[in-house]
Amino acid sequence: MDMDAEVITLPHIGEKTAAALERAGIFTVRDLFYYLPRTYETYQAPTKIAEILPGKITVRGSVSSVNTRYARRRRLAITEAIISDGSDSIRAVWFNQPYRGKQLQDKREYIFSGNYELKNGRYQLTAPQVRLAQDEPEYVADNASSFQPVYSAKNGLKPQDFKKLLNAERPIFAEIPDLLPLSTQKPSFVKTGTRKDALFEAHFAQNQKAADKARNYLAYEELFELILAARLNQKDTQKLRSTPVLYNDQKMHELLNSLPFALTDAQKLAIWDIIKDLGKPNPMNRLLQGDVGAGKTVVAAAVAFQAIQSGLQVALLAPTAVLATQHAESLQALLGPLGVGVGLLVGATKNKATIKTKIKQGEVDLVIGTHAIITDDTKFKNLGFCIIDEQHRFGVNQRQKLLLKSPDGLAPHLLSMTATPIPRSLQLTIFGDLAISTIKQLPKGRQPIKTTAIQEIHLQDKLYPKVKEELNAGRQIYWICKSIEDMPSQETISVKRQATKLQEIFKSAKVAYLHGRMKPAEKDEIMAKFASHDIDILVSTTVVEVGVNVPNASLIVIMDAEKYGLAQLHQLRGRVGRGQHQSYCFLVVTGEEPPSRRLRELEKSTDGFHLAEVDLKMRGPGEIYGNLQHGALDLRIASLSDTHLISMAQKHATEVADNPEVMLKYRELSHVIQKYQQLTTLN
Repeated sequence: MDMDAEVITLPHIGEKTAAALERAGIFTVRDLFYYLPRTYETYQAPTKIAEILPGKITVRGSVSSVNTRYARRRRLAITEAIISDGSDSIRAVWFNQPYRGKQLQDKREYIFSGNYELKNGRYQLTAPQVRLAQDEPEYVADNASSFQPVYSAKNGLKPQDFKKLLNAERPIFAEIPDLLPLSTQKPSFVKTGTRKDALFEAHFAQNQKAADKARNYLAYEELFELILAARLNQKDTQKLRSTPVLYNDQKMHELLNSLPFALTDAQKLAIWDIIKDLGKPNPMNRLLQGDVGAGKTVVAAAVAFQAIQSGLQVALLAPTAVLATQHAESLQALLGPLGVGVGLLVGATKNKATIKTKIKQGEVDLVIGTHAIITDDTKFKNLGFCIIDEQHRFGVNQRQKLLLKSPDGLAPHLLSMTATPIPRSLQLTIFGDLAISTIKQLPKGRQPIKTTAIQEIHLQDKLYPKVKEELNAGRQIYWICKSIEDMPSQETISVKRQATKLQEIFKSAKVAYLHGRMKPAEKDEIMAKFASHDIDILVSTTVVEVGVNVPNASLIVIMDAEKYGLAQLHQLRGRVGRGQHQSYCFLVVTGEEPPSRRLRELEKSTDGFHLAEVDLKMRGPGEIYGNLQHGALDLRIASLSDTHLISMAQKHATEVADNPEVMLKYRELSHVIQKYQQLTTLN
């Protein structure tokens, strides 16, 4: 079987079904077979409603009435239904699932599984799972259990659709070829035929033990792919050549003596690690990670200064024009007095042609800009060092365009910077081919941001007085919202509605809003006004997660905080605390539930590295490092906290990478790991 074949080649899939699968992002046989259950349920035979007792129950019946109402103050959708089975009726309640109203309006029979409990003096079935009875296997009379996979809905395809599709293709699983090469370093559970057995059991297991065994193998498979891609990238990088940067001790001391502050020990160590790499004839591929405010920019300035002393041009690529402009101003102040020619190149640059001519002639030593740097007509005389700020914001093609601007076939050195701390287990896998420098130490004088998680019902008594206090002190405020505009049955407050509301409450304040659908020039204008204190309260989506330095901003409010990952919340919190004033962060929770354990962790810690590890355990790698340079890190099963599997996969992948002829026998494996190789490759 060709796992890379189009999904329509499977026996029971026609054009209509294939089109639906493609809309859901499932194009190949591999995509479908690896669309694994998100969990498993042991469904008990339904109990007659007249006989149920409090606790976990399953009932089968039709819905006699259903309605959805909204608790305006809390923006909470409450859907109630009456379920009947002929013996009696029961009340079911769902929170923030308004689609249930439309789903249950017909008279078909459903199976409901959930917790039957006493709430506010009345018994109810709380947030039960719902399955169409005709899609479920027949239950036997003696209440035997049925172990069933539970799939996630995706782009119009329901969980039951996936169950039917995969069950129809059940005989085909026996034809699935092996993927992992056999070697002396493979773990004992990797054998001929293990893959087809694991995929079959992942979908059709009869019990949890069989499902766990299958998922363990498939998790290992994913980790192996990640690590093998990193090992192959390392080997490819070693074949490339670059211009070594010669260390100039005198110039380094000249720079350090000119700084208005003392570097931390962590910054000095990072500079030295980078300079040692720059001195090699192979291109450096290093990631500089540091918490918000750790001082990555001055580290980049120091190593860029060294590269310039060796006659190389340096390019710094930033994700926004505002951030590029800020970098240009700060680096001009640091390096300009030492004779470095600094140039800014963004979309709005007026004398663009003149600057590009100077870059081509080598008159600009350090070029700072956005995508304007990588356009075809931007040419360098001797580009030898590239710095990418917030590197996960750029696609692999954009990075390669920049790297290809180096002359004479030499590869420039690459330093990527990120304020999103990468957990150790991620460093060992997807970033295994990168050298990583970490700045954990914050500059002296930084005051920790005081973080408080509150329920939305306490805005008036706990938050608004603090907002008034900060405004009266001349401070500025970020106010983060999840959505851009109101939609029917929207469960989160929008940027526009929040801005209007705040303007009514704080009448003397200047309120503006910002979101990602605005034109770049509009966004830059708003951010520039906020930076110059022409705006008091900036209501925004997460577009400000990476933004300019506004020392006067001392308070950030994040609505619907439970809908974000810890790493992103920490990034957003880092928008404040950049000046001499004590800063505050309020995490606002919607609904009836108290703040979650994740938010309590954020209250307790300002250490981004600790929070990234916590987030990894709670939510998974895709949430932490969102859109890596080429698509999401969409691990389906593997847990990057499983150090035992990682250790085995490292040994296995290293042996395979050292024997490239093995890869020729595994065409599918070569294809699979290409997407991971693109994440950090210099080629």
